[in-house]
Amino acid sequence: MDNVDKKILALLQKDGKLSNAKLAEKLNMSETPCWRRVRRLESEGYIESYQANLNKRKLGYGVLAFVQLTYTAHDTKTTSDFIDIIQRCDNVLSCHNITGGADFLLQVVARDLDDYGHFVDTVLRKLPGISDISSSISLKELKSTVRLPLDC
Repeated sequence: MDNVDKKILALLQKDGKLSNAKLAEKLNMSETPCWRRVRRLESEGYIESYQANLNKRKLGYGVLAFVQLTYTAHDTKTTSDFIDIIQRCDNVLSCHNITGGADFLLQVVARDLDDYGHFVDTVLRKLPGISDISSSISLKELKSTVRLPLDC
């Protein structure tokens, strides 16, 4: 990974729709070597996918919740079942196994508080081995990004 690779990643993080011709132009290089570098970065897993970033509010998701889950059981089956259920929940944007008092931290979107309450009742409270569910509702999102800092 050299500086040119980092610049490619930075530019594509900012604009995933950037054509190879425009990317090569911004890097002051010809198109073929630029294309080869992008394909290599994809094949080596530095670039996992391309996607559009959508506006939650415009799509009707007015609630963003951070949910801490604490488990009583930490056996392989319970954890595996939990992962399977959470991965099938489209409104769970992210799930992290964390340190501290809780075991997992989820980021969840819902249309409104009633919708969020329904999710808690029908999904989270049904999870086996859960001893505590603690929710924090975001009042205002000040920053949200998936862009990684790249030194280039």
